[in-house]
Formats: sequence, C-alpha cells, structure tokens
Amino acid sequence: MSHLVRSGAWVAGALVAGVSLAACAADSAPRPIDESSPAPDASEVDYRDGEYAATGWYGSLPSHQDVALTIEDDIVTEVTITTPAEDPTSLQHQQAFADALPGEIVGQQIDVIALDRLAGASGCSEGFMNALAEIKTRARA
Repeated sequence: MSHLVRSGAWVAGALVAGVSLAACAADSAPRPIDESSPAPDASEVDYRDGEYAATGWYGSLPSHQDVALTIEDDIVTEVTITTPAEDPTSLQHQQAFADALPGEIVGQQIDVIALDRLAGASGCSEGFMNALAEIKTRARA
C-alpha cells in the first residue's frame, strides 16, 4: 500500500531514476583552500521553473521515496513525497519524514537544502537528497 503526503495542490507522477549510492572514504588530512577559484555562490546557478519528480533510493532493502517539487526563481515552493514502505517501522519513519519535510524546504533556495536527519529518519534524508540531486540536474538552466 502506498501512502501520499503532499504540500500544495498538485501531485506529480514520479519518474523512476535509479540513483547509485557510493561509500565515501574519509580523508583525515586537511586540504588547503584554493582561493584563486572560489566555489560558485548558490545564487549563480539558475534552475528552470517548473515541476520535477525523481525517486530517491536508500538503505539496504532497498527503500525509496518518490519526490516531486516545484521550483520558482530557484526557490522550492511545493513538495510532495510518497511513503510506499510496507514494513510498519519503515512506514512510520517515512511518514514522520514526509510530514516534516515541507516545513524544512518550502521557501528555501534549492542549492542550500542539505538534510542529514529529519524527524529521526536519516535513511529518508539520504533518499530525499538523492532525489533532489536528480531533480537539480534536470532543472539546470
């Protein structure tokens, strides 16, 4: 059974996008900052206004969430997320995450969104961030 939590009036069909997850190796040695070519300011990246959807995969089951959001002037104005888990514990985490998500990202500039753990759900955050990366790629102007 699939549950849907949404913010706003629209529900976009989710596009299945396999997102591969890779482990990151920790490098304990600090690296010098190259000030000759500073990182681009988030305001320098432009995204096309519109509605975008992607699937974010996470965990070892694997689990997923279908994420749809609306971008206007590089700001997230609406978000919809499905909570398709069938396991009661997983579903509880997904629903708590989905309930908290709009309050965290609606009104935020898309390039500053960085979720690590939200509503006690770190896996859901990982899935959302993977879906967001796919959406950002599609929306780049």
